[in-house]
Amino acid sequence: MAIIGVTGGIGSGKSTICSFLGALLQAEIFDTDRIAKETLAHDEVVREAVKREISPQAFGKDGLPDRDLLRRMIFKNPLLKVRLEEILHPRVRAAWRAKSEEVRSSGGHFIVDIPLLYENGAEVFFDMVVVVGCAADTQLHRACARGLAREQVEAIMRTQMPTLEKVARADLVVWNDGSLLQLEAQAKELAMRLGDKA
Repeated sequence: MAIIGVTGGIGSGKSTICSFLGALLQAEIFDTDRIAKETLAHDEVVREAVKREISPQAFGKDGLPDRDLLRRMIFKNPLLKVRLEEILHPRVRAAWRAKSEEVRSSGGHFIVDIPLLYENGAEVFFDMVVVVGCAADTQLHRACARGLAREQVEAIMRTQMPTLEKVARADLVVWNDGSLLQLEAQAKELAMRLGDKA
C-alpha cells in the first residue's frame, strides 16, 4: 500500500502515467486539476470569493467559469494567481488528503496527480513522489497542441519549479520524451518498483 504523488511540469505526461499506473496497480487516481475546476464551477463559497477578489466577470452568463479570462488575469498579475490558489488549494488538498486516509485504512494504493506538489510543500503527505519530466521543447509542443497559446504555456512554465529541480527531489523519475509505448514500458517497471516498496 502506498500514497503516491505524481508531479511534473505542464505537458510532461502526468495524466498519462497516472492512467497507466492506476490500471497496473488497481489504484484510485485523484486528479487535482479536475477537482479544482469542479470546485471553481460548483462551490458557491469559492465562486463568491473569486468574483469578489479576482474579478466580477470571472463567470459567464451560463454560470460557468470564464477560464480564458481567469488565465489571462492571473498570468498578468502574480498576486491574483496567488489569491486564486489560496481560495482553491486548501479545499482541493482537504479532499485528496481525506481520500488518501480512507484508502490507507483499506490497504490500497492511491495516486494523486498534483502539478504543484513541491511548490506547495505537499511532499510530506506522500509515501513517495514520482516526477514526470521531459525537455522544455517537448512541453511547449504538447501544451500548444492542446490549444494553448505559446505565450500562455511559457508563462505557466515560468511559475513552475524547474524540471531538473523536481527530478533531484523525486523518489522515482519517469522521463517522457519518447513514444507512448516507451512511456507504458516505464509505467510497468515503475509499477513493479512501487509494488516492492509498498
